[in-house]
This record gives sequence, C-alpha cells and structure tokens, in this order.
Amino acid sequence: MSVKLALLGAGRIGQAHSRAIAQTPGAELVAVSDVNIEAASVIAGQHSCPTAGLDAIAQDPNIEGVLICTPTDLHADQIEMFVRAGKAVFCEKPIDLDSARVKACLEVVNAHQGFLMIGFNRRFDPHFNALYQAIQAGQIGTPEMVVITSRDPAPPPAAYIRKSGGIFRDMTIHDFDMAVHLLGEMPVSVQAVGSVLTDGDIGTLGDFDTASVILKMASGKQAVITNSRRASYGYDQRVEVHGSAAMIVAENQRPVSIEIANNTGFHKPPLHDFFMTRYIQAYADEIAHFVQAVTEGSPPSPSGQDGLNALYIADAAQLSAQTGTIVALSPARD
Repeated sequence: MSVKLALLGAGRIGQAHSRAIAQTPGAELVAVSDVNIEAASVIAGQHSCPTAGLDAIAQDPNIEGVLICTPTDLHADQIEMFVRAGKAVFCEKPIDLDSARVKACLEVVNAHQGFLMIGFNRRFDPHFNALYQAIQAGQIGTPEMVVITSRDPAPPPAAYIRKSGGIFRDMTIHDFDMAVHLLGEMPVSVQAVGSVLTDGDIGTLGDFDTASVILKMASGKQAVITNSRRASYGYDQRVEVHGSAAMIVAENQRPVSIEIANNTGFHKPPLHDFFMTRYIQAYADEIAHFVQAVTEGSPPSPSGQDGLNALYIADAAQLSAQTGTIVALSPARD
C-alpha cells in the first residue's frame, strides 16, 4: 500500500518534491493544489492525478499526508488546517517568519497530537549525512568546532528579498539547523555581522548579502558560519567538523567528478549552479524519511521544534548584526 500524498504549491520547490515523491517507493502523489491552476495542472499531468482545492484535500479520507510548498506566509495556517484534518504534514522551512506565530502553531500541532516534519533538506544530503554518521560513530572523538560555508551563485530578485525575512531567516537558517544537528545542542550566545558587498539593492531593502556568525554552545563548542549571496564560481556548500581526535570534511560537489591534470595544473569541472541540482538526492531522501515515518508512526525529524529553534537563532543573529552586540539565548530552547 502506498502513502497517498497531496502537494500544496506547484512552484520550484513543489516541483522538486513532486519528483522526490516519484522516486520514493511506497509514495503516491494523488492531488496537487495551487492558486495557479496551470502550474498545478502541469505537475498533476506528470503524475496522472487531479488538481484539487485545500478543502477537498482536507476532507479526503484517502489522503494521508500533505507537503506544504506554498509561500511562507501561508505555512502556519495550512499546518493548522491539515493537522486538524488528521493529515501528516511536511512543511518547507520556515513555519513562519515570526517566532511567536510559530510557537502558537506548534501548540495547535501538539494539542491535536499532530505529525509535523520541517524541510531542512541538508540533513538528508548523502555527504552531510555521512559526516553526521561518522561523528555519531565517534570517528572524530568529541566534536568541538563546526565550520559551515554556504554561498549562493547570485543574489535573488528584489521581490524575493522583500518577503524573505532577511538573510539570517532565509539563508543562514539552514546552517543554524545544521550546526545544532551536528553539535547536538542549542547555542547560548550568537554573534553576527552583516554587510552589503554584492548588491546595493539588497542594502536598500534593509537586508545584508554577506554574513558571518559565531555560535557558542553551553558546553563551549563553537560553530562558525559564513554566507554570501554571490559566489562567482558556483554554489559553494562545505562543512568541516573539528573533533578531539580527528577532523572531518564534506567538500563541494560537482555534476561531474573528474579532474584533468596537464602542464597548466589540475582542473576540475564547475560546481553545481544552485540548490535544485546540488540537493536532488537530499530532497528524495527527505521525502523517503517522511513516508517511512508516516508508515511506521515514528516521530518525524526535523520536527516543528527544530524549525522553531533555528528561527530563534536567526532572530538572535539579526539582532546581533543590527546592534553590534553578542545576543544571549536561553539553553532551555534545546
């Protein structure tokens, strides 16, 4: 028996998840919903399923789960709607840009004993996950410091920046989740700096395009994160973890992994050009985990609390960058 799923949102990330569903044994896309009927119809046609409105999906007893890939300002309301309808919910990050609204949403989820998984896809990247598993197996001893580099190939359009919540809530939030995931604890302090170095329009909109963050955990462990909205050489995604006994690194990935050596040096093909190709397998493994958790009735991960924790850190980073101060976080939030 397949887990029957509905997709809410037929944009770029919805398309990625529809492909992931098709790759997942035991999963079946049975409905697609979007205000853009034409976009919904394209995905529905690819999967031989109908388009449907939100109410129809909520009331359909055959639909077991929904994937929320709609704009951010719709996420919390849709989570609550479908949790109340008894559906398992997968929601792209973030739940909302306001931590108070996220907290209220999670109270509804808990009150209905709802099933909610948040889309931090980088946890499921095979390379980053292998790094995590090596840490869990004790191969580097006790992890002490994480260094995360995350740089996009080009800035997003102004319309996106206006609704993004800023670089810390939109971009760095993935790295905040990864740092907590790898070190196993929440930070107690956040120090961030932001600059406008790549696109003056981003500064005009009140955001940064370049950022660095230091997280300090209660144990003294540290995470250092660097972000840029522009990397001329491609999509730059690297993680390094230094431990008491060894160091482990997940390097950049390329569509083709070859190297040519000649009399001018050693040459490799370019990096991936963005997340849609870099994280294809991560999206597939993420949806496979969701389907497995629904099938087995096991707790989903990342959880709604993981989403809230990452947003707490993003809020602290934003405040730190704006005020030039180190911002304290309560360790109770882990």
